[in-house]
Amino acid sequence: MPIIHITDLSHPHLELYSTLTEAQLRNKLEPEKGIFIAESPKVINVALTQGYQPISLLCEEKHIMGDAADIIKHHPDIPIYTGSRDLLASLTGYTLTRGVLCAMHRPRLLSAEAICKDAQRVVVIDGVVDTTNIGAIFRSAAALGIDAVLLTKSSCDPLNRRAIRVSMGSVFLVPWTWIEDISKLQTLGFKTVAMALTNTSIAIDDPKLNKEEKLAIIMGTEGDGLSAETIAKADYTTIIPMHHEVDSLNVAAAAAVAFWQLRVKK
Repeated sequence: MPIIHITDLSHPHLELYSTLTEAQLRNKLEPEKGIFIAESPKVINVALTQGYQPISLLCEEKHIMGDAADIIKHHPDIPIYTGSRDLLASLTGYTLTRGVLCAMHRPRLLSAEAICKDAQRVVVIDGVVDTTNIGAIFRSAAALGIDAVLLTKSSCDPLNRRAIRVSMGSVFLVPWTWIEDISKLQTLGFKTVAMALTNTSIAIDDPKLNKEEKLAIIMGTEGDGLSAETIAKADYTTIIPMHHEVDSLNVAAAAAVAFWQLRVKK
């Protein structure tokens, strides 16, 4: 295996882990040839199992025969950059989670039509920009039977390093893509249900929602929620009934409740 020992921060090929921003990684060379960084052996292994292609590893020396050993065993040809814990922390700007990072190629995304072809329950993430919320929504989506995730371009990138970590690798388990026109889902046979507090909103446990064969659950931005236009175009608007005069839940918590309540009952 090609092990490269790092003694200083000027070593070539390390810009992937240090100087490039998330946006630069995403658009490096060409968008379809972009890169992302996954961290921790567990998360990296989830990505590899799902067919994501590694470029290189950055890890503490002790992990080459430890936590990273299984990754290296199955991908023996990728370069492994290693050095002391302090040096790697100074390189990346933070202490590595479980001592391992992996640069990977971004996949070519499928169309909304392709990932929704056989889906019954999908979620639309509209304008959610917090990476922690994105990761948490993906984790709930994977756990609670959501078939696909669609994001508007105003939302955070699911392959952001923190979003990946918070999701525990779930961003690799659920098909996802970007969507420009949410109403397209209605032409694909979905009834859209906007999570929004309006005078006409029905409760999330209203039986008519679960009777729908195909549902697209629309979650809005953390602060202002969904736009009036998006709400007006939805087939349903729904709320999670609250107690103690609490008006709403965090978007990630609300998504988990909605996914569970509106899941396909088998």
